[in-house]
Amino acid sequence: MRTKTLLALALCMTGGFVSCNDDYLDQTVITDLNEEVVFADSTYASGFLTQIYTDIGFDTDGDRFGGHNSMWSNGGLQVACDEAEFRASPSITTGMAFATGTVNPVTVTDDAWSKCYTNIRRCNKFLKRIGDTPMLESTRQQYIAECRFLRAWYYYILVRHYGGVPLLGDVLYGADDKPKSTRDTYEDCINYIASEVQAVLDMKVLRERTSGSTNGRINEGVCYGLLSRMYLDAASPLHNGSGFGTDDTKDLLGYPTYDKERWKKSIDASRRLMTLTTGDYRLYEVHVDKDGNADNGFGYYAVQIAADFADLTSYKDDAKGIDYNYSYGAYQEVILQKKEPEGIRVCDLYCPPSCGGDRLGGYIYYDLAAAFPMLDGKAVDDPTGKYQYNPLDPKTNRDPRFGNTVTVNNMQQMSAGDANHWVYTCIGDGATEDAIYSGTPTGLYIKKMVHRACAGNYFVAPPMSRPLIRFAEILLNYAEAVNEYYGPDYSETLGTTEMSPYEALKLIRRRAGIEAGADGMYGLKANMTQEEMREAIRLERRLELCFEGFRFFDVRRWMIAEETDNAMMHGLELTHTGTNMRTGYTWRVVDVRKHIFRKAMYFWPIPYNEIVKMPELKQNPYYEN
Repeated sequence: MRTKTLLALALCMTGGFVSCNDDYLDQTVITDLNEEVVFADSTYASGFLTQIYTDIGFDTDGDRFGGHNSMWSNGGLQVACDEAEFRASPSITTGMAFATGTVNPVTVTDDAWSKCYTNIRRCNKFLKRIGDTPMLESTRQQYIAECRFLRAWYYYILVRHYGGVPLLGDVLYGADDKPKSTRDTYEDCINYIASEVQAVLDMKVLRERTSGSTNGRINEGVCYGLLSRMYLDAASPLHNGSGFGTDDTKDLLGYPTYDKERWKKSIDASRRLMTLTTGDYRLYEVHVDKDGNADNGFGYYAVQIAADFADLTSYKDDAKGIDYNYSYGAYQEVILQKKEPEGIRVCDLYCPPSCGGDRLGGYIYYDLAAAFPMLDGKAVDDPTGKYQYNPLDPKTNRDPRFGNTVTVNNMQQMSAGDANHWVYTCIGDGATEDAIYSGTPTGLYIKKMVHRACAGNYFVAPPMSRPLIRFAEILLNYAEAVNEYYGPDYSETLGTTEMSPYEALKLIRRRAGIEAGADGMYGLKANMTQEEMREAIRLERRLELCFEGFRFFDVRRWMIAEETDNAMMHGLELTHTGTNMRTGYTWRVVDVRKHIFRKAMYFWPIPYNEIVKMPELKQNPYYEN
């Protein structure tokens, strides 16, 4: 029998199902089942739906390339852009190929194509058969809504990677059927995803927020979050009338003409999410620890690196005179998360060698590290700033997000149960296995999402669930779209909150722990032009959302990848002399790798095997088959 494309793969019915217990992602393998048995039983049927959830967020996994949770993996999107250097490997991985400009249809990972279409087929199977399952009708309708959203979510991942793709609708192809092999236009794909999400909302069966054991399930907030993100993509320069591509591919990659109203669609979706009453999505702002000690910059990071803050639902900030109340604790701003079991995989990916890390998640570039402002919100090279930047002690008087994102020389980090372990990245006297050129090619390590109480060489296994959509992103989506549609000075009242591009950036910077300053601007320039505000928003996205899978796609939709990803990337070399490891350093910025960007790389190549199976499936431009 001839080989069939992944579009026609049947879901294996002999394993891989999961059941729903207290936590809907507790995975229990059920073997020896067939389709009739599964959909005749409500528990098996709900397990089938849960199976569709398990791949959600695979595209932004920190170890995506080479296999999730595999010791042979080598980073994710962070090493395919200007965020991080990949770990040297004899194997060619997709992250390495994007960084070096050598990505092609033959060697590129096919996970976006295969996993998305596999799950789209699962969704179609579920929607076709769930009517046969005995269960409460209200539960059935909720499951149908969740499944339709998940199908739209996987289509969005496809469109984000490839542009327009074949839309299958509700069709289930059999093993002997010829599947659809022509790509739909970008516009048709966006319209389809939007119509599916709107249909889910119109069913009115989803709650505004899910919590507790239902964390990670689809709700209204998630629907508006996806629309906010997708419409922002669609309105951006790459897709909004840029004319990118060849004559026969332009309509696959964007709209033929520019339309300013596309920005308004993103604004409206963000507004709707921001005004959900019972959802109550907000930034989680904590500037004291549970003992009342100042510890700026927890914010979102509490979700991952300070689990004991999850129950901190209220406190009074005497310095600011503000009473903070959070019904959902550290999860107040989490709209959608990828549920994962407890483990130390994140520690493995990012921790320095002395902390048990394998660094397969990559090493942060100095270019990104240097982009974090000082504590007053001013750039490190701004002569008008209150604080002076010291590359020998870069974390002092710095935006607190810096210390939660980067591990630098002379920083303490958990190792083998020792919370006071010192990491030294210097060469010279006292050099350790963590040194530049030995443990790291950049002189820095990634710290974001590494739990503070855990290490790769320690038995404590923290939660590994991570946000896929969070409120900070919605604020940034709103700020960007409003700046493009109305301008930087636009302001409105949403609920009881005054909101504008300025206010969105201020909220994020205040939560980070940046000082307001006498002018209350948190280091932002007053009276910015639209272009200046655009750059301020792009910087804030780069910092706030780093290592969450945004930067790779942001620089493409803004059409600036030929600048950001076609440049020399740098590291920080520190040399130490003497016996006192606290002093005696000299420094210099060093070249690490020249990234190469080709025009083709604005989109992913469709895997070669798919083109071979279906010659009608048009390849993206500027890739040679």
